[in-house]
Amino acid sequence: MVYYFKSTVVDPPAFIYVGKDKIENEDLIKFGWDEDVCPDVAQFHVDNLSSAHVYVRMRPGETWTSIPKELLEDCAQLTKANSIEGNKKDNVTIIYTPWSNLRKDASMAAGQVSFHDQKMVKKIHVPVRQNVIVNRLNKTKIEKFPDLRAEREEDQKQKNKAERLRREEQKAKDRQEKQEREQKKWQKDHAYDDMFQEENMISNQERDAGFYEDDFM
Repeated sequence: MVYYFKSTVVDPPAFIYVGKDKIENEDLIKFGWDEDVCPDVAQFHVDNLSSAHVYVRMRPGETWTSIPKELLEDCAQLTKANSIEGNKKDNVTIIYTPWSNLRKDASMAAGQVSFHDQKMVKKIHVPVRQNVIVNRLNKTKIEKFPDLRAEREEDQKQKNKAERLRREEQKAKDRQEKQEREQKKWQKDHAYDDMFQEENMISNQERDAGFYEDDFM
């Protein structure tokens, strides 16, 4: 089971999701979505404490480094609230990173993760639980039983389709530009062709005698 929340502090709203338990966390780790250089999913959890893994899906044009402050606070408060120990404490640290930076190996316990690059981990200090924020988010809570593998495959399918269309459009544009260049070159190379066609050429003998008279009178 995965819990879905909607954060309305940004427009359009952002979607946050949380694994019900460490088993669900494993699937979220395994089947997270990635956008190569600019990941479109960020993962949050309480530093040095057991907690749920909270994920937020980036909106178009955003990356994990440009998450609005208000949305970061929503994610941090939701992460704290979903940690049994962290929820009872003040002054906890929430860490977050792009999904693609999560590292998992067979030696780790269920739900446990590390990072490929520690420099790609940011921290948020949460002094106290903000019930106003947590209650607002909990009102949007929906429980689902998603097929995370299928969702990721469908997402990748749509991305591949969009990329294929982009490449086809670029090829068509390149062909059009090539044709225009060739047309302009042809026109330049043949600009004087008509002038030198025999039927358009007039000899001095064929000119009217008045053609050579000075117009000084």
